[in-house]
Amino acid sequence: MNAALKHWKEAATLILAAGRRAGTPSPVGSSHLTHRWSFDYDILLLKRSSRSGFMPNAYVFPGGMLDSSDFSSEWCDVFTSSSRCSHFGLTGVKQPAETRPPIFATDRQKLGSPIPGEVAVRICALRETFEESGVLLCVSKAEEKAVLDRSEDQRAAPHKANGLCSSELVRWRTLVNQNPSNFIKMCRELEVVPNIWALHEWSNWLTPTGRYGATRFDTAFFVCCLQEVPHTLQDQKEIVRFQWSTPPQILQSYQAQELWIAPPQFYELSRLCRFPSLNDLHNFASRRAAEGCEQWLPVGFSNDKHYISVLPGDKHYPSDSSGETDVDMSTVLQLNSPQDKNPLHRIIISDSYTATVQINITPKYNHLVPVVEPASKSQL
Repeated sequence: MNAALKHWKEAATLILAAGRRAGTPSPVGSSHLTHRWSFDYDILLLKRSSRSGFMPNAYVFPGGMLDSSDFSSEWCDVFTSSSRCSHFGLTGVKQPAETRPPIFATDRQKLGSPIPGEVAVRICALRETFEESGVLLCVSKAEEKAVLDRSEDQRAAPHKANGLCSSELVRWRTLVNQNPSNFIKMCRELEVVPNIWALHEWSNWLTPTGRYGATRFDTAFFVCCLQEVPHTLQDQKEIVRFQWSTPPQILQSYQAQELWIAPPQFYELSRLCRFPSLNDLHNFASRRAAEGCEQWLPVGFSNDKHYISVLPGDKHYPSDSSGETDVDMSTVLQLNSPQDKNPLHRIIISDSYTATVQINITPKYNHLVPVVEPASKSQL
């Protein structure tokens, strides 16, 4: 773990998409952005407990803080085939090292770990997903070698999940919740390895100053596509409810005040609205991941009517990396039209349940522009 971080705790989260089972009603999109196609997959959301210290009652993607065990040298013995490969067999990225987000680029060997950051954050995302939802994404030792032997095109298909379907896994889930290092012991005993190759680098968000209390996170976001919805459970501690819904359904529920999601979830779900097809999402995510990603620290402006979360590329995004700015709110609000010639990249929140994205810049690293129109009932 990176003890040099002053303001943020490192974390990982997983946008888990899964194909709908036969017979499950599929909402049909009606806007020109969805081309009237049916969404054939759902996204997993977990409701945080009201007792949570960070964003209580929020609906989030599964994930959590990195643990020292995610960087343990014992993983080299668990990943028997891939540990001998460069970066444990993960596909390399084209992004220059000097522009890579620190959560991926930090030299972990200098911090005492032989596990690369891009491997450890994936282990964290998989461990936290298992802890919070019971969904275990792993492969057997034999499958590990087979995955490494496949070409990129052969890997480009949605994966299968190992659901929580036995008393043995129930026992291990309890143990992993008690101590994250038990995830290593579980993999040894069951002779499996975390399926880090099924996770595709998507984005990197930093918690803004003063928005959600003193705790701030440097969070790596990944996308993983599964063939069908796996068996899922909440833990009744940190997580009190789970649901699988399409991206437009989630956004509509948010705007109907049926659930609350944070701006990063709103932004990423708006991106996913461009992919009604699971295969298209998987193909895009797996290929785009090779480009890398940008680290985003939102900068907030507010008055009695709006909260504006300004993102990199916007006219009023600060030039330094501190996220501090002395720009007047009224000046920011002058740039409130998508037709404005000034660069716009922001999330405008009118109240806790009314948000919209304004963007007229080209995303870096071959990424997507979100669907900027609010989700309507007709999209469901």
